[in-house]
Amino acid sequence: MQKITAANLVTAIYQLPKNQVYNYINPSTKGVIRIIDIVMPEGPILIKRWIPSKGKTENDAKIESISSKLIWRVANAFTENQPVHLDRVLGASYNTRSVLESLIAYTPQFYFCYPGRIEDIAGSVEIKHGHKHLVWIPSDPHRNGVTAEKQTNITISEIPIQSVSYDLVLPSSIENASMDINKTRRHTQIQISLYLIGLHLGFRTWIAQNDKGIIYNDKPLIEQNGIVKTLRDEPLVYPHEGAVQAGLFIDCIWFENHKLMPAIMEVEHTTGVMSGLNRMLEFYNKLPRFATRYVIVAPDDHRQRVIKEASKAMYKPLNALYFPYSAVEELYYLCEKRNLNRDSVTEQFLDCYMEKAIAKVPSH
Repeated sequence: MQKITAANLVTAIYQLPKNQVYNYINPSTKGVIRIIDIVMPEGPILIKRWIPSKGKTENDAKIESISSKLIWRVANAFTENQPVHLDRVLGASYNTRSVLESLIAYTPQFYFCYPGRIEDIAGSVEIKHGHKHLVWIPSDPHRNGVTAEKQTNITISEIPIQSVSYDLVLPSSIENASMDINKTRRHTQIQISLYLIGLHLGFRTWIAQNDKGIIYNDKPLIEQNGIVKTLRDEPLVYPHEGAVQAGLFIDCIWFENHKLMPAIMEVEHTTGVMSGLNRMLEFYNKLPRFATRYVIVAPDDHRQRVIKEASKAMYKPLNALYFPYSAVEELYYLCEKRNLNRDSVTEQFLDCYMEKAIAKVPSH
């Protein structure tokens, strides 16, 4: 399943036609929007907005900021082909949310749509005309700089869904050391297995902010033993400007004794290796230099793709490692069955499960 990031949204908005005034998606909103500046790679986006019908001009408008935090919250809400109601995602937060929604709709991979709304009143169920949603359809882009509506037969329930529960199934033998899990859950299963490995090795584990509500063993990850609740309590992170924000959506970070950071890991189940490398590179740039591992965790058959991307010049400072799923499963198995702990595991032992993600230069 593809993921979208703040950098993806900011890049798409950056590619909109320049020096253009944009209307809101909602035709009842009479104002217009102009993009003033965009800070790459994840914002903020600076805009002006004004209402010509009230005699206002661009000169009357103040510069406002669409924050990186808002962009990340919106990015995290999107799953391919699933309509998203941004007001429901954001509540009453952020007075620029309708501006960001409109700018996103002008980018090629996003459509607006009106899915049906399931209304259940005293057991009487009806499908009503729905509210405006955005839907991300990367496989069917429209023309850049215009908005487009997508017809949909999807209906949206107003009854909140329950949290999804994830459980790991331990293999019976190391020869078949794979976790019996549904493919759609693979990213999360690997994430949880990294947490459990860390628990055995005496590491506390940071899990991406947007994944802390995942249920494991009947409790959200945020309530599990050994889970880092906030990066603001980590002395390796919080003193450095921008580091806490840069680390929020890293899939998994291991901490040891508040003095060491054994590994920073991005789980890339789909083809988006660059998004993980970008997040790690941003985190790297906010931290002082110390010994750690920057690791891409990915399926075994993605090895060449990981090495190709990690070998690019911009990612060279990371000295990235590749941690294949099969190696994660094997280490998880050994931790569970052989009760490995930090006293029995050396740095060299841990490194033997990971490969340097560097393309070999052909010899002449």
